[in-house]
Amino acid sequence: MSMSKDVDPIVLAVPAGPIAKSRRRGSLVWLFNPRLSIGLVILVVMGLGSMILPWFAPVDPSIQASYMRNLPVSGVHWLGTNSLGQDIFWFLVFAIRNSLALGVLVAVGVTLIATIVGLSAGYIGGRFERVVMLIVDTFITIPLLPILIILGALIRGNTSFFTVGLIIIIFGWAWDARTVRSMALSLREREFINMARFSGANTLQIITREIFPYVSAYMVVGFINVVLFAINTEATLAVIGLSKVEVPTLGSIIFWALNYNALFTGQYVWLVAPIVATVTLFLGLFLTSTGFNQAFASKRGVS
Repeated sequence: MSMSKDVDPIVLAVPAGPIAKSRRRGSLVWLFNPRLSIGLVILVVMGLGSMILPWFAPVDPSIQASYMRNLPVSGVHWLGTNSLGQDIFWFLVFAIRNSLALGVLVAVGVTLIATIVGLSAGYIGGRFERVVMLIVDTFITIPLLPILIILGALIRGNTSFFTVGLIIIIFGWAWDARTVRSMALSLREREFINMARFSGANTLQIITREIFPYVSAYMVVGFINVVLFAINTEATLAVIGLSKVEVPTLGSIIFWALNYNALFTGQYVWLVAPIVATVTLFLGLFLTSTGFNQAFASKRGVS
């Protein structure tokens, strides 16, 4: 007996669909892939390490002349000391913690503003949308880096990296808001949105319950990308001396290493260590971002 070719796909597909979906329901196995796993491991190790290790620091690493200058790598000073009499290892630990704190702070601010503005403009539409998008497009046309450089030059040495973070939030939310608005525009005329509207749901309920779940995946990826962007921007400003370089950040440690000619004096660890830490952190953020993106894309393809 032989079975026709038209029947085979149906027979093979019947058990796979409901069973596979029932197994996936309530499980986050679909979320993990090699990229995401590696990225999360890097971020967890660096994040937890930078949060826990400062409790064991013998002194504040930002204080100069705490130790003998230019000591080599040893069991007491794992990365040696620099020309300012600071322990390079502890300064680096505090720098990673502060840079991550800045990145998360900026990402929270940007994500909140972009989500609220984008969803409301995309769903409400009309004159409200036109006014909001005029403001969004105005902020998009303002170049962020020159603004930061000008402000940093005006208040040179008196601005904290949290002030830099606030400026990044003010000028950095517009791109994500425009993207979220585009996604809301594509959803507001869908049948399930009209059904929710006719069932008596108000604007806030529709935005939060019906539209937001569809853009949440993008916001997760966008959140991670903003963390990376904020850390990179602050590091750039600190390296050129336009941030408060006394505060340990990944940019400030590189600034001091360059300012004291670490390469020419043979203190390679002082410059190489923060560069390696920065590259590793960026790699973790990049892998996590692309890993989430790959996982969500894969889920959309099978569900």
